Amino acid sequence: MKQAGVAFLVAVLSGGIILRYFEQTGLAHGAVHAGSFLSADTPTIGSTGADDLDASKSEMQSLIERYTVDRGALNRFYNVENSAARQKRLKQFLDDWLAIVSRQVFESMSENGRIDYLLFKNYLEHELRQMDIKAKAQAEAAQLIPFAQEITDLEDSRRKMEKIEPSRIAVLLTAMNKRIDATRKAVEAGLQPESKTGGAQSKTANAQGPQTSAPIAPLKAKKTVANRAAVTINLLRTTLKNWFGFYNGYDPIFTWWVEAPYKVVDQSLQSYAAMLREKVVGIKPGDEGAIIGDPIGREALMSELAYEMIPYTPEELIAIANKEYEWCEAEMKKASRELGYGDDWRKALEHVKTLYVEPGKQPELIRELAVEAIDFMDKHDLVTIPRLARETWRMEMMTPERQLVSPFFLGGETIQVSYPTNGMGHEQKMMSMRGNNIHFSRATVFHELIPGHHLQGFMAARYRPYRALFGTPFWTEGGALYWEMLLWDMNFARSPEDRVGMLFWRMHRSARIIFSLSFHLEQMTPDQCIELLVEKVGHERDNATAEVRRSFAGDYGPLYQCAYLLGGLQLRALHRELVDSGKMTNRTFHDAVLKENRIPIEMVRASLTGRKLARDFKSSWQFYGPNPGH
Repeated sequence: MKQAGVAFLVAVLSGGIILRYFEQTGLAHGAVHAGSFLSADTPTIGSTGADDLDASKSEMQSLIERYTVDRGALNRFYNVENSAARQKRLKQFLDDWLAIVSRQVFESMSENGRIDYLLFKNYLEHELRQMDIKAKAQAEAAQLIPFAQEITDLEDSRRKMEKIEPSRIAVLLTAMNKRIDATRKAVEAGLQPESKTGGAQSKTANAQGPQTSAPIAPLKAKKTVANRAAVTINLLRTTLKNWFGFYNGYDPIFTWWVEAPYKVVDQSLQSYAAMLREKVVGIKPGDEGAIIGDPIGREALMSELAYEMIPYTPEELIAIANKEYEWCEAEMKKASRELGYGDDWRKALEHVKTLYVEPGKQPELIRELAVEAIDFMDKHDLVTIPRLARETWRMEMMTPERQLVSPFFLGGETIQVSYPTNGMGHEQKMMSMRGNNIHFSRATVFHELIPGHHLQGFMAARYRPYRALFGTPFWTEGGALYWEMLLWDMNFARSPEDRVGMLFWRMHRSARIIFSLSFHLEQMTPDQCIELLVEKVGHERDNATAEVRRSFAGDYGPLYQCAYLLGGLQLRALHRELVDSGKMTNRTFHDAVLKENRIPIEMVRASLTGRKLARDFKSSWQFYGPNPGH
């Protein structure tokens, strides 16, 4: 227990890898230490006690833990995201570690060691690919921010504690301000219609004649690239502010020389970023809810799929999603007929949306639904639920501001409940209640708590916690969605209204694959994504907008929204292979999955099946068949 606890704490402190997950799922304020001390009366059955410690062994564990803390140290030192020095140092670091991993004697390793070797190698190769992809994205925006490296170089120099010359820096900042101004004018010129002679003229040239001012070479950029540049400029402002604050006032000569040119540059950066967002991207002042996103393209999607060990193309995954949607729609029609609406399932859905509890009663409903799900797990002996996991989940109400991005529940050790507040407008109140009605909620509370995210986080903190480095939403979100599938098969839905609630979310997860991949393939715009959720799934428009905003705000990876249904389908295929065949019981299977920690499902499969893995392993598990969508 002590060794596992120390390893987990080290991983948390080394760059926040596990902590970031806990913050996103509501576990940040408890789960990290919840199992460090066990009371004397903790039962041995259904608990994580002294008889059930993590006894797994891996020859790679120490290397993974060492990498994690070393990477954390580098990230904290080279903390400027787009710094050339950071990119160079991290690439060297990754190359060095890939060489270290490659020198390990794979053939003599245990099963766990081989799995960890492949996970680590896969992770390092993915990180290197991502560096190349990000470099290409930065290069696209480079012409809009030609002053970026000068700012990051200042901060890198400060981090290295190099001596500064304030008078020289004043000259540098003055020249930088001129470069910012020139770049801004070039972008503005690119927005003007081209003259007959080819190229936009400056306002000075147009007013006084071409002989007084040479034409400005226009800069043109796509909205997504301009938005990327605007985001980078705001980050550069923060970097420059931190750099200036380190010296200002503490070094009187520095302040004397640098204060005035710094303020001018800071103002120029602010106004330039605002101009890019307003005039190029098209975001009006004050419209912070606008959705732009940044499509990554097919090459980057293929890189992400390789990391997740999924041997399907984006196009094949969209075909899978369409097929799953068709199944959902057929089942929706069956439930609709039972409710008396014929094949018009949207009317049945509208009926279910009206079945919400009155304001103030939602927490009571959520508690009842959580207890019901736990009782169902126990009755059917589906999974071990430790006593401490049963005891320590909590509930909080989501702020109105947070509901603009997350209109439904968020889960983990703390379930965050989305429901209207008194300060909302009438339409917003009704959309929130309709979107969090009784039957929609019954299909998602267990996704967020037990056996979903709370139980996942509880077990991941106690079993192979060093594998948090390889964390994937295909295990986390896919695992929670898998329970929705299994409970559907086990007739957890008691009524056609319950089935409509469960099917609504299945349709939603299918649509997530379609719109997120299509967006990154530049085949759909954010507005089209919203329309898909409204028209094909039946979302309230505000809720659909919030879902799309969350998907493309940059807080989640490009495959995150795909991971729910696809990860669920992977685990469902594995369940059929091992449980339906009689090789494992439900409880044994689910416990084993949880104890593997958050890793690609194919590696979970390798562990549970005892598959002999080769050093040159490549993903080939076609969990949906060789011809998806057919």
